[in-house]
Amino acid sequence: MPEHTAASRLRLSGLCFVLQILNILLFAVFVRYSPEGSPGQCPPQLNCSRRNQDSGFQQPRFQDVHIQVLLSFGLLVAFLSRYGPGNVAISILVIAFAIQWAVLIQGFFYFFLNGKIYVGAQSMVSADFCTAAVLISIGAVLGRANPAQMLLLALLEVTLCTLNEYILLSLMGVSDSGRSLTVHTFGAYFGLMVSRVLYQPHKDKRKREERQDVGYQTDVFAVVGTIYLWIFWPSFTSTSTVHGNTKNWAVLNTYFSLVASTVATLILSPVLYEESTPRMVQIQDATLAGMAVMGMAGEMLVTPFGALIAGFLVGLISPLGFRFFTPVLYSRLKIQDTCGVHNVHGLPGILGALLGTLLTLLATADTYGDRLELVFPLVAQGSRTVTDQALIQLGALPLTLLLAMLGGRITGAILKTKVLRCSPDEQYMENTVFWEVAEEGRDPRASRKELGISTLV
Repeated sequence: MPEHTAASRLRLSGLCFVLQILNILLFAVFVRYSPEGSPGQCPPQLNCSRRNQDSGFQQPRFQDVHIQVLLSFGLLVAFLSRYGPGNVAISILVIAFAIQWAVLIQGFFYFFLNGKIYVGAQSMVSADFCTAAVLISIGAVLGRANPAQMLLLALLEVTLCTLNEYILLSLMGVSDSGRSLTVHTFGAYFGLMVSRVLYQPHKDKRKREERQDVGYQTDVFAVVGTIYLWIFWPSFTSTSTVHGNTKNWAVLNTYFSLVASTVATLILSPVLYEESTPRMVQIQDATLAGMAVMGMAGEMLVTPFGALIAGFLVGLISPLGFRFFTPVLYSRLKIQDTCGVHNVHGLPGILGALLGTLLTLLATADTYGDRLELVFPLVAQGSRTVTDQALIQLGALPLTLLLAMLGGRITGAILKTKVLRCSPDEQYMENTVFWEVAEEGRDPRASRKELGISTLV
């Protein structure tokens, strides 16, 4: 056991050292601040579509997005009693690396001029979005990937996520300001495919129980994470909208969807689970689902009741997914979805994309007014018809799913190589080193072998 522990620590330490030195060297060679000294001014040769908000960028907006990524996503996996505290630490490590790598990769796509990457405040926000997709994927593989594998997952996923985002937003002209597709859908199905490749049949020999909702400590994590979602996610959804008018729509529609999804979940959960008192984790999942569905549609919905309907529907779909889809994913497809990202990110993201396609078909100058040019500039300019834009919005969904699943399969295959993969017993020991905490009511001095590792199915 000590030998395995030392090897695991040295592997993680060495990988962190190599990746950080790589980032420092690349930043030294390529990255510079905006040449005009102001993040709001951008040379005409650069693709400034991703930085047109920097001139009016406000520090509170950046703080909202960064807090959402740093705290909310970390706390949303801390409710797992077996993996929680350790995973929060590893999540912060992944965030620290992924933000640096995303600034570089996105810079090559968007802000590259004369051999240099010119970054501004919006560059960091865009990096946070990409990092959020990585954290969603980690939720699917939690307990099956060691920390070194998670860092490499972040390295590969940031690259593919940026490629998908560039194709959708820049080349195809898809409207997805709140990232239903590029963050929620991509992150969920990328992680699910990695989890499928990393499937460990030897864990079937262990006792499998759902322990994420046992005990006072786990409920506290779920409460705090959910509160952060309610406070900061509307800013997360609306940060990349191009102007204040559409930002207001996105914020309000997100709140309406959030409250409706929460009520819907509380209606359905007692029926599905035969419990008179709702669990905090269920409210947490409803909050995530209600916000994910508004990623694309948030700036398009022009009526509050539309957001309420969308939130109510996704609030019903999420608990149904946990009750019926998750067991099928495990038994038929051998996909172990630890945090249920398929139900709180994947399905709501798909529903949000379909809703966005429908709303695109209904977009008219009479309905949107001057906002039509902000949400669908090519339609307002006459370069596209509404039908063409709707078909492009719809086509972005299968393209995202294809890139996510193909990228996840390739990434999983790389992570499963001999140099990274441990034997079943070694993997078990390594996960105990980084994840295991004693159960409440159990002697913390009990052996790790006695405690075991739970696998959520």
